[in-house]
Amino acid sequence: MFRFGRKLHRAVAGEESVEVGEVDGVRSLYLGSSTIQSSMRVKTPYSLELPYSRAMMLFLLFSKRVQDVLVLGLGGGSVPKYIHYHLPDISTRVVELNPQVIAIARSHFYLPEDDERLQVIQGDGKQFLEDNPQTTDMLMLDIFDGQGIPPDLYAQDFFDTCRAALKLEGMMAVNLWGSDRNFDIYLQRIKQSFDSRVLVIPTGRPGNIVVFGLNRPLHETRWDMIRAKARELDTQYGLDFMGLLERLRDHNPNTPHRITME
Repeated sequence: MFRFGRKLHRAVAGEESVEVGEVDGVRSLYLGSSTIQSSMRVKTPYSLELPYSRAMMLFLLFSKRVQDVLVLGLGGGSVPKYIHYHLPDISTRVVELNPQVIAIARSHFYLPEDDERLQVIQGDGKQFLEDNPQTTDMLMLDIFDGQGIPPDLYAQDFFDTCRAALKLEGMMAVNLWGSDRNFDIYLQRIKQSFDSRVLVIPTGRPGNIVVFGLNRPLHETRWDMIRAKARELDTQYGLDFMGLLERLRDHNPNTPHRITME
């Protein structure tokens, strides 16, 4: 049974419903199930409510300069909206298959209309990647329906295509669910596509796990330097990068002084 609190919207497209509910000032999007797809605190609509969305922003910690972000899967648009509001030097493109999701992100989650720094494209994300190789600094995958990750999407050739879509210094972040029976399979495929240049960051228990794939090795691997930058970014953006960094250290190969990748 759905437990949405105050229900604000419900639409049905084919076999899948798109619903919006609100509890204690937090508005959430649901796609065909009671699993939260995206959340926004109504009083602070341009912050990131869910821990996994903050973890997706760790590219700020590891990349020298990101000018272009490509997101597959819109949901409520939390991350694109955050980037648009807080990071004016970055342009964002979002590809979303479901036109109702796009409409609801704008009507209920304050996603801005398209402008010179934001473009929302209704279409197939995989096809978009195939048609646009080497065009983004940061690729984010946040693709879920009511049953989880769409069947057969995260095949080996798909992650190969993801890497091919990146510029030379590019990175990919994938939002996965830790209890997904295919999690280990997806992780191994990402490692294969990115030559084992992979970082894993659990964001809750059992919860979401964000996996980063790097086109090139990290520019900085020393913990003291990474922590210093995390403190600086936390002061600037309030994203709890210091807490995420400890999770990263606990779940990836490292020495007392450095991150080490397999």
